[in-house]
Amino acid sequence: MSDEINPPHYKQGDIECITAIKAACSDGYEGYLQGNIIKYIWRYRYKGKAASDLNKAKWYLEELIKQQSE
Repeated sequence: MSDEINPPHYKQGDIECITAIKAACSDGYEGYLQGNIIKYIWRYRYKGKAASDLNKAKWYLEELIKQQSE
């Protein structure tokens, strides 16, 4: 069973997509995280996979919290 939060297609070689985005958008990374939180909260009731989208929003929120702690 694959990880629904970080499926294999999110990683190419040794680099995960989120890591590449962070490196490319160092000043805008927190905005990127916030936007994804909003996106998943916004549509979780409408895709038929509410728990999945809420878990994705949670992941982005936890990453944003980590950014504030650094």
